[in-house]
Amino acid sequence: MPRLPSARPMGFHGEGYQEGYAEGSHVGVIEGRRYGALHGAKIGSEIGYYLGFALTWQRLLHRSAEEKPSKKIKALESLIGMIQKYPYEDPTYDKLHEDLEKIRGKFKQVCSSLNIQSDFRINPERSALTF
Repeated sequence: MPRLPSARPMGFHGEGYQEGYAEGSHVGVIEGRRYGALHGAKIGSEIGYYLGFALTWQRLLHRSAEEKPSKKIKALESLIGMIQKYPYEDPTYDKLHEDLEKIRGKFKQVCSSLNIQSDFRINPERSALTF
């Protein structure tokens, strides 16, 4: 149970304060978990989309390329490597959002080299991805 602030009222007011504080703390933890799960799912969907996109294009370009790897293939491989190194299981990693921004930037670079629009959106109303 969380520690209550040291300065608190006495009597019925004190009891009400303690009950309210404990209930508020409990509800806050539940809401925080719910928010974290939702936000984590959105990030997971986004990164999963980028990985599927990159692996598909990598395979398509490898089939058509007979000479040395092109800049497009190298950029795709770089994106795949960044995604594979992303720390999914460590929400306390201090550069989590910074690394995600780098992945987004690399994805946009790859899309530009392939002449493809790079917009990725999650539609919250239908719980589905839209492209």
